[in-house]
Amino acid sequence: MNVSLQNNDKVSALLTVTLEKADYEENVEKTLKNYRKTAQLPGFRKGMAPMGLIKKMVGKSVLVDEVNKILGDTVNKYIQENKIQILGEPLPNESQQQIDLEKTDEPFVFMFDLALSPQFEVSVGKDDKVTYYDVDVTEEMVDQQVKSFADRNGKYEKVDAYQDNDVMKGLLAELDEKGSVKEGGIQVEGAVMMPTYMKNDEQKAIFKEAKVNDVLVFNPYTAWDGNEAELASLLKIDKKAVADMKSDFSYQVEEITRFVPGELNQDIFDNVYGPGVVKTEEEFRAKVKETIASQFAQNSDYRFMLDMREYLLKKVGNLEFSETLLKRIMKANNSDKDDKFIEDNFQQSIEELKWQLIRDRLIAANNIKVENAEITEAAKESTRAQFAQYGMMNIPEELINNYAQDMLKKRETVENLFNRVVENKLTAVLKPQVTLKKKAISAEDFNKLFEA
Repeated sequence: MNVSLQNNDKVSALLTVTLEKADYEENVEKTLKNYRKTAQLPGFRKGMAPMGLIKKMVGKSVLVDEVNKILGDTVNKYIQENKIQILGEPLPNESQQQIDLEKTDEPFVFMFDLALSPQFEVSVGKDDKVTYYDVDVTEEMVDQQVKSFADRNGKYEKVDAYQDNDVMKGLLAELDEKGSVKEGGIQVEGAVMMPTYMKNDEQKAIFKEAKVNDVLVFNPYTAWDGNEAELASLLKIDKKAVADMKSDFSYQVEEITRFVPGELNQDIFDNVYGPGVVKTEEEFRAKVKETIASQFAQNSDYRFMLDMREYLLKKVGNLEFSETLLKRIMKANNSDKDDKFIEDNFQQSIEELKWQLIRDRLIAANNIKVENAEITEAAKESTRAQFAQYGMMNIPEELINNYAQDMLKKRETVENLFNRVVENKLTAVLKPQVTLKKKAISAEDFNKLFEA
């Protein structure tokens, strides 16, 4: 066996592997003998079929499998032992001629094109200045979150008179031109409405301070400005019929329901943060503010890495790539796409590749490694975050573990968690290495940074 590497230029090379008969013959014969031992062919006892027949039947496929195995192992070993940094996988050279594997007395020569990673240096230090945003957590934000927790523990109560945001239930009946209930007209029993969301203020005013058993006359089409979805749902008609339904309706109020927020008490405190963690409203608000600040800190770290990426891409500058080979690799990875897709997306893929190379250098330079336990913990944190979206902060650890283990059964999820852990670690090591240009910012302006 002979393996040689010839550099075409700085970013591409030709790898040639020559296999002699002696490199694979012994393994091929061994595989054929094992096959013969178990072969059951008509007219022969098990294991007694002639070797010539065995070779005729499966000899070529065994030879192909063995050559491919040796070839793959040889190429990978050579690349690893010689520390050749390649992009993607080795590609069969386009000038490679079809090899007749049945001519086993001749050496097999295989040629592979290698896209080489460009050589560059990247490092960070205090001379590198990157903006870091400190989001201001206002009392209004705390108020909103506290109200949200209270609302989740609130309840609906029946009341006698209507106020804004109340829910009404009643009998809806279409009227004729004289204001009487229209014979054969639309009637909806138990029709539910929230006048607060009507588009027309005059129509909305009809329901002001309405009481149970009142009969009110209004025009649904005018009230909701002809909105097809709203009117079709309320009147139980097809959307196509909405445009012609401009009649007045009577509405006999049967029930008015009002949402009453829950009181801030120890039950809410314990439900959100665990038994006895906070004992007063003041402590609860402080804890809520701390939680919001922690969430924004994670978002600030994410923004920092986006800005860090942009900064380092400019700092490293242009990198040389073998565009021809990379387009072939991209085509191989997107075999269902046409050439236009490759051309349209190639430049973006180069930018992603460039950042991946920079990121990998920084990870190696800072000796960043990920343990299985860290991936498991990341799955738990992701689970806690999902529950937290619904105000469920104090979830039993056993339940968290069960959800996390389900997440870890999916390979794609594990890969995403691995990348998240790496990204968090890289953020943690880069922040103290560079100079952070701290900038106070409102939550509104901070969110606008992600709208572009």
